[in-house]
Amino acid sequence: MTFPHRVAAALTVAALAACARGGSDEKPVAADAPPIVALATIESPAGIASGEPNLAVDGEGRVYLSWLEPAPDSNVALRLAVRDSTGWWPTQNLLARNDLFVNWADFPSVYVGRSGRVIVHWLQRRPGGRYSYDVMIKQSDDGRAWSEPRLLHDDGVAAEHGFVSFFDAGTDSIEAVWLDGRATGGGEHEGSHGGSMQLANSRIGPDGGVSPNQMIDGRICDCCQTSAAMTAQGPAVVYRDRSTEEIRDISILRRLNGTWTMPARVHADDWHIEGCPVNGPSIAADSNLVAVAWFTGARDTAKVNVAFSTDAGATFAAPIRVDDGNPVGRVDVELDGDGRAIVTWLERAGGEVAEVRMRAVAQGGVMSKAMVIASSAAARASGFPRMVRTGRDLVLAWTQPGDSGGIRIATGRLAAGR
Repeated sequence: MTFPHRVAAALTVAALAACARGGSDEKPVAADAPPIVALATIESPAGIASGEPNLAVDGEGRVYLSWLEPAPDSNVALRLAVRDSTGWWPTQNLLARNDLFVNWADFPSVYVGRSGRVIVHWLQRRPGGRYSYDVMIKQSDDGRAWSEPRLLHDDGVAAEHGFVSFFDAGTDSIEAVWLDGRATGGGEHEGSHGGSMQLANSRIGPDGGVSPNQMIDGRICDCCQTSAAMTAQGPAVVYRDRSTEEIRDISILRRLNGTWTMPARVHADDWHIEGCPVNGPSIAADSNLVAVAWFTGARDTAKVNVAFSTDAGATFAAPIRVDDGNPVGRVDVELDGDGRAIVTWLERAGGEVAEVRMRAVAQGGVMSKAMVIASSAAARASGFPRMVRTGRDLVLAWTQPGDSGGIRIATGRLAAGR
């Protein structure tokens, strides 16, 4: 698959202005307000050696944290905790098994729909290959009583299935997108199969039923995260695409009037790489305003970029570079309600040390100085820091590797932009 030529259509006025000042290679003066104030580390409900955190927030402002943690008898437990204004509720042990697929980049998640319905997903090994695993889901109407597990995909093939994102598509309609390896010929990972990794989509009904799977992109990168958001015009999904020439840039799909659009690149990085970089994008939306953050290594230069769209992802302004010169990537993004993007990423700070950093970026390119949230590591064990917004507060989760490590949690209040 080659990228559609229409991707590089007319630039917006904002894009032309960004190009005039140097685009993603030149940072404007850091003159804006800091991203958050009153940063504080809070108690984590996760234990020692926990990892793979994910976050969600419900309509009441409660924060949901899912994670994996070692359990007795060589099992691994999927656990969930909910935090309200009084603190963490008692931790729930959703399951414990010895056949979970535990991976630093492809990890479980929790999602809360507008109706209050809660869905969790995890990865479970299937005989047939080293990378053969299924996506399992279960759901709850109240976050306490849970349904029986269900398979998300309908192919029955021993192959890779994972990197799931959820989004709302109606009053009580929750949908999922994921990387689906049913065409790859088995679970032996990239380079050893015949077909291509695909991007799949299905609806999950209130009764737990899953609609027939639909493939919405037939050739994508094999192991980068997906991300989804609901805009004023419908759902938008971002992921790392893969052309026949091994260009692996970030693409967006939007569903308009019930039909998924063709893939369109958020920006033509033209990153030629023969293998998957395991470094997916993140999207946030507020009506027609969309922000996408991503990592690229195009032209042998590692960057973390963010780009804005004011038409629900139909077109994007030129990217703005937000890293400090030596990024690991592993991005997340939220919109702050004032038109700014809050971007987190891992930045190398010497040796194997990396820091979880954060910047606020305005649509015109003015950005705050980078704020160090925590010291971590560049190794895989540090995973992917996650972030959610609840009102004017941000909640962040990351993994601190090491013998006494585990998941750490911090909160901060959004600063007003100037």
